Amino acid sequence: MFELKARCKSTALAALAVSVLCSSSVIAAENRNVILIIGDGMDSHQITAARNYLVGAQKTLLLDSLPVTAMVQVQAVDDSNPTKSLYVSDSANSATTLATGIITSPGRIATSAGDDKDLQTIAEQVKSAGFGVGIVSTASVTDATPASFISHISLRFCENPGMMENAEALGGVIVDCSDDLKARGGLGSIAEQIADNDWDIVLGGGAKHFEVVAEGQQEQTVFEQAQANAYQIVTTAEGLQNMTGDKVLGLFGPSTLPVRWQGTDGRKAEAPEPSILRRIDWRLGSVSLPDTMKCEDNPQYGATPSLKVMTEAALSHLGQQQSRGFFLMIESASIDKQSHLRNPCGSIGELQQLEESLQSALLFTKDNPNTLIIVTADHGQAAQIIPETSSYNAFGVAVYTPGHIARIETPEGSIMGINYATNDFFLEEHTGTDVSLFANAQARGMFSGHTSQAGIYRAINRFLLDPQ
Repeated sequence: MFELKARCKSTALAALAVSVLCSSSVIAAENRNVILIIGDGMDSHQITAARNYLVGAQKTLLLDSLPVTAMVQVQAVDDSNPTKSLYVSDSANSATTLATGIITSPGRIATSAGDDKDLQTIAEQVKSAGFGVGIVSTASVTDATPASFISHISLRFCENPGMMENAEALGGVIVDCSDDLKARGGLGSIAEQIADNDWDIVLGGGAKHFEVVAEGQQEQTVFEQAQANAYQIVTTAEGLQNMTGDKVLGLFGPSTLPVRWQGTDGRKAEAPEPSILRRIDWRLGSVSLPDTMKCEDNPQYGATPSLKVMTEAALSHLGQQQSRGFFLMIESASIDKQSHLRNPCGSIGELQQLEESLQSALLFTKDNPNTLIIVTADHGQAAQIIPETSSYNAFGVAVYTPGHIARIETPEGSIMGINYATNDFFLEEHTGTDVSLFANAQARGMFSGHTSQAGIYRAINRFLLDPQ
């Protein structure tokens, strides 16, 4: 157990933005903080689409104002042959590299490719050195990105005790994490590992994974296991007003939290419909493109706490502790998840949430200048900005995408075409592109024009544990 000191407390959600600044009276000037913001699947197309929609093509996002930028290579290796490179990553292996500096294979959570060894994460390193640790995500807190910082398991799908053996994952794949069972000397499922540890604050979705009976218990759920380990459980946005525990576990939905926006009437990208003649000969006939759509409020979003609210709650909690500083990982998860579903409005609304969270982080640095902010992505995703009507149609040929396209009416009065065409399955795939890094002035000199995810880990490690 890590000893935690008494802290000042915020009593009103509306005061969170102000209360994050009270840390300046508690933390000494030499203390250091890192805020790592991960836009899951946030490659340049996602950023550009959000910029076009949120502020207009001639203006800039808050991201664009950060003074340090670099391109980041995303790497993975084959599990059966770790000397063999793979060129497309998933969130588990890429987040593991950000968390540990070690390149591993897809699906692994802070474990090594091939020999399945636990890899020490930056969260564990800094916690042992007297720093606070926080995790915030719009996904389940047991999902790949947050899990890679605060747990170790051979396969990302083993999120709760009921998913450790003979569980069915996507496409009927049978999941087996039996070697990670506590009964076999392992650490247990991801949810159990979170409940067993001493993280200062963990906020997001995933309540269903904590409602399962814990391994080796007759009745105790993982929720009850967490409470027995002195976690205060918070399940509503209102509950963030009255956090009193030194350790907080806030879960605001059964799984991934609902997104803010959807397409008109819930529409997503759709396949064009060629005429019979066009199907016979590409030079003949016509094609009907999907109707244009607008981005509108998602009725399922309701009272879901925003990423900004969760970020401010975490900054308030961590900033008020008497410690050496803190490491906070914030994930805007559904940029990726909505791209899988071909829902560009969902991705754009999620990137808007990342922008709001970044704004809160920058506000925190005004009274806490020794705070490094890094914004990056774990990997690329399907979504291309293409002409909403093919430019080749000008030659009298009915040309159209073989994938799915959304034709979005933007607030500046234009139509933006977002295309998805990685496969003919019902879920799109990741891509192998480099991703961007944006950082505040504390990062000057840390990154060249091109770096790697392992390089990001090393920069964070040096900033917190080996400052020059």
